[in-house]
Amino acid sequence: MPKQPPDQRWHIASPDPARVDTLVAATGLAPLVAQVMLQRDITTPEQAAGFCQPETLALPSPLEEFEDLGISIDFLGSAIEDGEKIGICGDYDADGMTSTALLIRALRHLGADVQYAIPSRMKDGYGINATIVQEFAEAEVGLILTVDNGIAAIEPIALAAELGLAVIITDHHDLPAELPPADAILNPKFLPPTSPYRGLAGVGVAYILAVETARALDQLEGLAPVLLELFALGTIADLAPLVGVNRCWLQRGLRYLPHSQLAGVQALIQVAGIHEEKALKPDDIGFRLGPRINAIGRIGDPQVVIELLTTDDPGTALERAMQCEQVNQRRRDLCEQIEAEALALIASAGVDWRSQRVLVLHSSDWHHGVVGIVASRLLERYGVPTFLCCDEGAGRIRGSARGPAEFHVFEALEACRDLLLKHGGHQAAGGFSLTTENFAAFQQRLSEFACQCLQPEHLKPLINIDAQADLDQLTLPLYEQIDSLHPWGMANPEPRFWTPNVRLLEQRIVGKNHMKLTLEQTTAAGPVQMKGIAWRWGEYCPLPPVLDLAYKLKRNVWQGVETVELELVGARLPVAPLDTEIAPPRRPYPFQQRLKKMHWLPPLPRLIPRCHRRSPSKKPPSPARIVTISAICASQTANSVSVMPRARCWRYSVGSELACWEPVGRRRGK
Repeated sequence: MPKQPPDQRWHIASPDPARVDTLVAATGLAPLVAQVMLQRDITTPEQAAGFCQPETLALPSPLEEFEDLGISIDFLGSAIEDGEKIGICGDYDADGMTSTALLIRALRHLGADVQYAIPSRMKDGYGINATIVQEFAEAEVGLILTVDNGIAAIEPIALAAELGLAVIITDHHDLPAELPPADAILNPKFLPPTSPYRGLAGVGVAYILAVETARALDQLEGLAPVLLELFALGTIADLAPLVGVNRCWLQRGLRYLPHSQLAGVQALIQVAGIHEEKALKPDDIGFRLGPRINAIGRIGDPQVVIELLTTDDPGTALERAMQCEQVNQRRRDLCEQIEAEALALIASAGVDWRSQRVLVLHSSDWHHGVVGIVASRLLERYGVPTFLCCDEGAGRIRGSARGPAEFHVFEALEACRDLLLKHGGHQAAGGFSLTTENFAAFQQRLSEFACQCLQPEHLKPLINIDAQADLDQLTLPLYEQIDSLHPWGMANPEPRFWTPNVRLLEQRIVGKNHMKLTLEQTTAAGPVQMKGIAWRWGEYCPLPPVLDLAYKLKRNVWQGVETVELELVGARLPVAPLDTEIAPPRRPYPFQQRLKKMHWLPPLPRLIPRCHRRSPSKKPPSPARIVTISAICASQTANSVSVMPRARCWRYSVGSELACWEPVGRRRGK
């Protein structure tokens, strides 16, 4: 029996034919590509040209945008000239580790005496702390640089000032009500929303500081390409919005990465199985390189990644890359284990997430470093805010949260402030800790908050779709035009299309719970077939034979032949089924009821009454004389079923002009 497709809600962008035609006429783009651009607020030929060629973007000088950048360069220049030790405090995620490596490489290139510290995810939590400040002071560090953290670290920065240490904060997180007493602060959140620098990640801020300092000291030559590689790694791994300078610099960095000057990046590409001759795309970083870096920060020692990205020795680099690979495999195993346990807990405990409108789960055995990943998977599956918690000892619980677009995670945590020990985050994600005795009240408070901001229709995963397409439109030339809109990421998501009434000719499970499909759509030019893949959809196999499908386009190369295939992201029962032209249902005839018992047949209640109205002289066969069903055909213009009572074969047809039973021949042997 076919299974139901994933329970989703689709948001399909409204088409704008007039504006599409205008953009097509001015640019020569395919209508589907023009529609995608309009969804990204690209409405003029000039904007389209700039988007497809971001390196032509005219950028203001960072010195004009960042008020404290000049002061920061002066501090660094003086420290380097005086031989003063510089301490870098990074973070344990990919953005923080690549930022740290970037500044280490840049400052060593400039002749600085550099050391670094990264807090432990499990022991210290996020950001610079008093212990790190004390250790820097004991090591006679004179200047502290924070990267990807520090904007809310009032007490540690105040301690540094008391100890006589200068501090430059480079961060990109939201500004708190009170700023720490640093000597200089570089944060793009100070800039207006229209600034091309507004969306920088932590690694982007570090890149600006490094490049402008090297330029001021006249030592930039040969350094920029290396820094751009690290900028690209960190920006994509941190899911920074790929617009403005991010898009411009990322495209440059992606050109350097396949033939990287960094031994660590070369080794990482090797262990990830990426072909060196292949042009790297954000997907390669986001799904292959990034996870291997992030896994270390989640369940390993960040020093491994720093050594990987700062060493020039190929042997050391390969050794560290293999460590990343091993830790990443353990991370995968942990995620699969925790996800399976969470699903079992939901089933066994009868968790009523629909009425509670939030999913809050706790297990003492789960690893805190990966519960955020599993929370994202459960959000994708159920579409409800998900809070996963584990024990951290001493009667404390620690957790990570992920939420849909209509739910603000940080505001939900703020509503529970009196129950929490620590919390932080933003609209889509957050982290928190609390005592064990407050957990039940925490669950109840979150449910009350969710019920206020989420309606029942929100309790499904949301699929955003750019445009409707027919399969015969999905050609290699179209794919090339869409590919020119790279890089994909936040603020420039990969385009998604949908096609109605697609037949699933073949579907099978491959690999670890994935589906391979052969698809067909009847278009004006005739039937068109394409291949498709659906990741982690094995539980839905077999799907119904006809569906509306939502998908992304992928290039497939097999034995030297290039084709376009579909990567499914959504499926639903047809909103406009193939028999929409058939009359509304009436009371079924007895032989129809008999046909309906044959579950492999599509329902036929709309067929027979119309037959009798239109052609009463040609009566259908008696139910007792029905022997077999010989054929069923369906399309938007015709439906037919053939039956064989005794010697005659009868066919019932429904088309735009005719609907009747007709004899079509005699049975063989009669």
